[in-house]
Amino acid sequence: MAKAKKPSGLEDVVVCEQDICYIDGKRGQLVYRGYDIDDLCEHSTFEEVAYLLWHGKLPNRAELAELVNILDRAMSLPPAVVDLMRMLPADTHPMRALSAVVSAMGAFEPTADDLSPEANQLKAIRLTAQLPMITTTWHNVRRGLPVTAPSLSKSVAYNFLKMLTGQEPDDYAVRTFDVALILHADHELNASTFSGRVTAGTLSDLHSAVVSAINTLKGPLHGGANEAVMKMLRAIGEPEKAEQYVHDLVANKQKVMGFGHRVYKAKDPRAVILEEMSEELARRSGDTKWFEMSRIVERTFQPYVAAKGVYPNVDFYSASTYHMMGIPDDLFTPIFACSRIVGWTAHIISQYANNRIFRPSSDYNGPMNQKWAPLDQRD
Repeated sequence: MAKAKKPSGLEDVVVCEQDICYIDGKRGQLVYRGYDIDDLCEHSTFEEVAYLLWHGKLPNRAELAELVNILDRAMSLPPAVVDLMRMLPADTHPMRALSAVVSAMGAFEPTADDLSPEANQLKAIRLTAQLPMITTTWHNVRRGLPVTAPSLSKSVAYNFLKMLTGQEPDDYAVRTFDVALILHADHELNASTFSGRVTAGTLSDLHSAVVSAINTLKGPLHGGANEAVMKMLRAIGEPEKAEQYVHDLVANKQKVMGFGHRVYKAKDPRAVILEEMSEELARRSGDTKWFEMSRIVERTFQPYVAAKGVYPNVDFYSASTYHMMGIPDDLFTPIFACSRIVGWTAHIISQYANNRIFRPSSDYNGPMNQKWAPLDQRD
């Protein structure tokens, strides 16, 4: 009798229950706490969505004001942390810098080892304020530019763009970036969220769990894929070269970046929204080639893979969207982290509330009955 095939990569293995995020991969639906992502992107702000993911409800006016007040107070980084950034080599990848600095922030957190829900909730808010500041501060530090202070009573999206460019962002750019943050805020039990929950399952502290998630997101098969999409678009160069470029990739059995997802067998709903934003940014800027190349790549590649349920994922159109907003390629994945921090912390807090340490088993397929031999008798 043939041995049953074991799931690879924990595919379709349920490891916990959660009420934070729901995905219908066949229909291409993404839901946060019962709210469809389309509805949230049209009507809410990132701060409201953060509150929703943490508390299970959208905030009222007083609750939102309190959240914004805590975010305001947490945006300024300790001077010693900025000094630490200046000690890093200037060519350090922003994701590596983000991991190092968030780990260091745990040492400056007075309640780092307090795992109570109240303490963890405040740490989650502070990290949501701090990750965008770490990312933009590192971008300025590595270029030898001065570090500017954030603007109080402004959104996370506004402050990220203002501190990144040093210029006042226009309302459309802020709203576009705010929607991008909403789109990336959570995605059920993806690799980085799972690694965060695994770390929290040992009752390690919240900062350590977030660092685990950041380092998992860094990989090109997870958050780093949007950088790879932009690298592909740069290699194509011009819209008229896009179609042949895709045919050549397929002929050589090479990967077309930004396509396919473990869960979705329809077009990623986040990609649908980002495609619209990429097109509008192209129209407003007058530079349409990045959007045009993206659309030609999709149109050319789709017939090859549609029967397999492979469609553009969130990384595909986020690359051109971020590029047209003036964001450097190597900040694409840190932006992912600046958004996903709310989802990570919601899941980590949920893990603490009903904790059981993760201890999966494996099938051993190595040798047996080996006999020890003295050093000089070994091959």
